[in-house]
Amino acid sequence: MNKKLGYSILILLVIVFAIYRYTYQEHRNINSEKVSYTITIPELEKEFAANDSMAFAKYQDKTIELTAKITAVDFENKAIILENKVFATFNDSLPKGIISGKTATIKGRFLGYDELLEEFKIDQSSIIR
Repeated sequence: MNKKLGYSILILLVIVFAIYRYTYQEHRNINSEKVSYTITIPELEKEFAANDSMAFAKYQDKTIELTAKITAVDFENKAIILENKVFATFNDSLPKGIISGKTATIKGRFLGYDELLEEFKIDQSSIIR
């Protein structure tokens, strides 16, 4: 009887631990991840214009790399806008030397396309060059 109770408690603890580990997974570190896609803004626009659901499925939650001209910088919200089409937010403060009109390559997690604002959203961004 005691062995059955002991095994039951052990199995229950293993199940609870597995559920806990599944629920509270570590956050992704986009900076250390390999880039899934290196793409330009016109290519993104073309894919979303052709078939937005397929493009969304392809890029959603993937690490992408974009090179484009910075059109706006928001130091308060730790964000930049690239070519008035991509809104990229940073986890940390913006790197020094970020100014409008400069070309930059960023790496980040693709969130999607905002149809209302007509811009792509990227978060957890970092400047590559």
